[in-house]
Amino acid sequence: MTAPRVPGPSDTSTGTIDPELLEELDPELAIDVGTSLWAVVFAGGIGTRFWPISTPDRPKQVLPLVDERPLIADTLARLAPMVPASRVLVVTSADIADVLHAAIPELPRANLLIEPRPLGTAAALAWGAQEVSRRAGPRTVFCALHADLAVDYRDAFHDTLRRAAQIASQDPWLVTIGARPSRCEPYFGYLKAGQPLDQFVSLADGGACRVDHFVEKPSLALADTLIADGALWNTGIFVWQAQTVLDEISSHVPEISHGLPYLAAGEPSLFVEYIANSISIDRGLLERSDRVVVLPATFGWDDVGTWASLRRVRELDDTGNGVIGAGHCVDASGNIVHTECGEIVVYGVSGLLVVCIDGLTFVTTLERATELGPLIAQLPPHLRVRPGKAPPLA
Repeated sequence: MTAPRVPGPSDTSTGTIDPELLEELDPELAIDVGTSLWAVVFAGGIGTRFWPISTPDRPKQVLPLVDERPLIADTLARLAPMVPASRVLVVTSADIADVLHAAIPELPRANLLIEPRPLGTAAALAWGAQEVSRRAGPRTVFCALHADLAVDYRDAFHDTLRRAAQIASQDPWLVTIGARPSRCEPYFGYLKAGQPLDQFVSLADGGACRVDHFVEKPSLALADTLIADGALWNTGIFVWQAQTVLDEISSHVPEISHGLPYLAAGEPSLFVEYIANSISIDRGLLERSDRVVVLPATFGWDDVGTWASLRRVRELDDTGNGVIGAGHCVDASGNIVHTECGEIVVYGVSGLLVVCIDGLTFVTTLERATELGPLIAQLPPHLRVRPGKAPPLA
């Protein structure tokens, strides 16, 4: 039997593979070897919703909130080996770049794209897409995702990325990964699916569909309606060709499009000067483009956005408490306890957040902990930033 021909550099220089070779290759390797999938990870900001443990010296991305690894390290481990660190670009802010890189030393320093100031995720995406195009070719497919996601079943995650990459490599689609809602959540984005790309494979059967419309952070009532109509959560995981992204941003995101020529010329500092108003991928691109399709996820997904989310993404005890550090819950249920300075006993209460770090104890309800901005704004300056020790493992 003649061994299948493995594509050489000339086959992959544009990020695609000769279709005649696909039949010769193992389907499981087609996306990995043939398209050399890249990734762009968004990891900017400190994470004020995890005050008081998240600080400029210890931003949310380096905290072990889901398991024993920092969130950013968990993200790179989740992508591997399908996307090795050499093909991962991390977009972050200048104030946390050093501490972030210390948490992922396997990432080449040149793969850290450092924003001089917060630019918004649409601009971060444009920079990442241009860098992927420069290094691997304009038709190279890459996935873009946030560092603060919780994902179950890594094999299923990889399988979904392969399917999405195959769609994106064939046509200029903006492929979003959608998760089936498990609750009414007003803080997420929702995708309403329309016509299937393949008339024989519906959304219910796992097929990709055109997106009729995108709704970011709807009211509770609207979220209920969207869920009843079969809408999916926007997971913040996207797959697309580098040039497709750049073309769509140029056409639909005037807030940053004037700076794109400077990115193409290798002048990111000049690109930054042309960003007058920051805008997100969701608002700037997904709501405006008619090239968006959604592929349903085959893996478990949630957003690690607030203290309350830890009850969904961490292992809990028999009564639903999530404990990080030396915490003890007695006749208590549904609490989150985080201690870095001694032991905490929680007795006879439910739905509380209790955080203890050196010199500060913070107690509130999980409901009120979803948005801590108003609280932090009213605190004395010395309490707004609380540098702490490395958090203990659960």
